[in-house]
Amino acid sequence: MTDTEAVRQEAGARTIRVEVARFRPGEDAEPVFQGYDVPLMTDWAVLDGLNYIKDQLDGSLSYRWSCRMGVCGSCGMTVNGEPRLTCGTFLNEYGDGPVRIEPLKGFPVIRDLVVDIDDFLTKLSSVRPWLIREGEEPPLTAEYAQTPAQLEAYKQYSMCINCLLCYSACPIYVLDPDFLGPAAIALAQRYNLDSRDMGDRFDVLNLEDAVWGCAFVGECTEVCPKHVDPAEAIQRYKLTAALRSVLPWSKK
Repeated sequence: MTDTEAVRQEAGARTIRVEVARFRPGEDAEPVFQGYDVPLMTDWAVLDGLNYIKDQLDGSLSYRWSCRMGVCGSCGMTVNGEPRLTCGTFLNEYGDGPVRIEPLKGFPVIRDLVVDIDDFLTKLSSVRPWLIREGEEPPLTAEYAQTPAQLEAYKQYSMCINCLLCYSACPIYVLDPDFLGPAAIALAQRYNLDSRDMGDRFDVLNLEDAVWGCAFVGECTEVCPKHVDPAEAIQRYKLTAALRSVLPWSKK
């Protein structure tokens, strides 16, 4: 018995309709939806359904995925109108269906469900998301111990997996692509709060297109699969920036 036959036998006659956005810029005038009947397995995530389509029904379907464990962040897509990690979203959450899968909103589409994330990577690098040490040259051999409290100060923001769900959910970013965005700001704050960091990111964050562009809608926090709470990170740095305007010698 083949793997496909085993899947069909386990699912019985149960299937769910999966509607997938198909688009090839330069060839297609606009996206179209293509429907597929996928076995409704109790333990199948939406990503499993996409893999079934690609392996068994339509090998031309394009999408990103890697770890299937909610760690790599590469399988973020729009599922029934909501930004979700498809590896952590299950087909049986949608009853009898249909399940409509689209690329993340706010990003140019390369093909089908694959989006161009170059803009995000540029924004991310601009906040220097790494430990900055002054007066030291690599290789660094010193060890900088931290207390549990010092670790706890930034740990929540360090959980970001760059899945971009927060960008897709953010109404500011969708309307204004120049906005630095939730994840980049949260990761900047992760290093700002690290006791080992000596960097100054004020010139990047204290801008209308950075923390001051946030309207505190909070959708970024609602969709974050790792509970990073980028909305809180942004509001915290607003306070830091305001205090620094009054007390310019204060860096963090």
